[in-house]
Amino acid sequence: MRIRRMFAAVIATAALAGLGLTGAATAAATAQGAPTVVTPSQCKQGGGTPAINDAGNYCKGGTYDGEQVD
Repeated sequence: MRIRRMFAAVIATAALAGLGLTGAATAAATAQGAPTVVTPSQCKQGGGTPAINDAGNYCKGGTYDGEQVD
């Protein structure tokens, strides 16, 4: 009887852990998928260089690499 309870607890824990990992992966994909617009000062603070005169006005390098600068 004890073994059945322990086995059920292990299965339940594994199932809940799997749901937690799935939720974290979905949240990370959503956060990275949305394009953002940063200010020139945010680009510099992130370690990048705002390329305002280049086509598209993008931040080059750093945390906001490839993000549009406004």
